[in-house]
Amino acid sequence: MNGHSAEVTFLGTGTSHGVPMIGCKCSICTSNDQRNQRTRTSALIRVGGSSLLIDTAPELRLQCLTNNVEQVNAVLFTHSHADHIFGLDDIRRFNEIHMRSIPCFGSRDTLSVIRKAFEYVFVPTQIGGGKPMLDLIEVNGVFEAAGVTVVPIPALHGALPVLGYRISGLAYLTDCSFMPESSFQLMEDLDLLVLGVLRHEPHETHFSLEEGLAVADRIGARRTRFVHISHSLDHERTNRILPDGVELAYDGLRMQFRYP
Repeated sequence: MNGHSAEVTFLGTGTSHGVPMIGCKCSICTSNDQRNQRTRTSALIRVGGSSLLIDTAPELRLQCLTNNVEQVNAVLFTHSHADHIFGLDDIRRFNEIHMRSIPCFGSRDTLSVIRKAFEYVFVPTQIGGGKPMLDLIEVNGVFEAAGVTVVPIPALHGALPVLGYRISGLAYLTDCSFMPESSFQLMEDLDLLVLGVLRHEPHETHFSLEEGLAVADRIGARRTRFVHISHSLDHERTNRILPDGVELAYDGLRMQFRYP
């Protein structure tokens, strides 16, 4: 795929509650700035003719309609928390479009939770409205998804092992609070780093803004965009205090990156 264009679309950039949060009247949840309206975090990576979806957020159908997503050739799961998997049923529409099952990649534990949470997908059921056709594939090192080489990046989300993914000049890591030394070595010479940053205050299972800035500075990507953002970070005010090349992402943002 040498010379192909590569682009990431930020389908969602919000934390597990989304922004605005139910019942919250804070200045960010009531903001008129569309960039402060954040669905649950997920992304679409387009490389040449292949489209790779990272996580299936609960708003997946609406995210796809909003961003004109008509093709998903594979799904990469970071972990099994509800805000990252509970839109999985909407993959059945892509089964219909492509007339084939969709390969879904993740750790053994993540795929085990998906089998339990979506048991109806994997057992015989009555004929009705249809259900997703999924090929669950355990990640055990570098792999190919729809012809695209993907490097898994281990991290921790509190005590939970999670995966980030590197695709050529892009690295994508959402919910994490610690990365081992070996993972930093997998992120040298990055064009674009996507990293989860929750809020200003420390958190047990997520990087704070300060921690995320330290990680981003160490990795040294040419550009960094933060995702999985809570309602405590206003888009414009936060971006004004960030260093050059580092910004909060927002739903619908599209960015190109180096491939290969």
